[in-house]
Amino acid sequence: MSAAPLGLEEALRTRRTHKAYGPGPVDPAVIGELVELACWAPNHHLTEPWRFRVVGPLALQALKDAGPADAARKLDRAPTLIVASVRVDPDPRVAEEDRDAAAAAVYGLLLAAHARGLAGYWRTPAVLVDPAGRAAVGLPDDEVALGLIHLGPRRQDVRTPERRPVGDVLEFLA
Repeated sequence: MSAAPLGLEEALRTRRTHKAYGPGPVDPAVIGELVELACWAPNHHLTEPWRFRVVGPLALQALKDAGPADAARKLDRAPTLIVASVRVDPDPRVAEEDRDAAAAAVYGLLLAAHARGLAGYWRTPAVLVDPAGRAAVGLPDDEVALGLIHLGPRRQDVRTPERRPVGDVLEFLA
């Protein structure tokens, strides 16, 4: 872990996807802190639709068994896996806003982890759509998986790519 937490701007500019991790799971207290911060994501209807499930050894094996054999090794990359999901509201407009809010919560969790010196990776493996994979991680029928968050100690630095100039993505309307 880093000696001092990163500032917001530095965390936004330097957070990257990591696919290699040091050993040892993330402390459950730290996971609790990360999820608590994630829950501050903007949420128009205050439904707090996000859900996070930490994958233990039995759930991990069930998830591996539910997917194709060649995909199982990717589940061993990080020492800590968290399933991020969103509760689906029956109102399509609310459901859309809730999915956006839950995605913002996942990003908040990743930023908070990065600021603490942890490595992270947000994946969307197909096994989380499969009924057996959903059952392996306890996803009820009224939730949709947003992905699998890999977390662990940083083992290496990842290059920060250049971004397009802001003028390429920003437009001021009259």
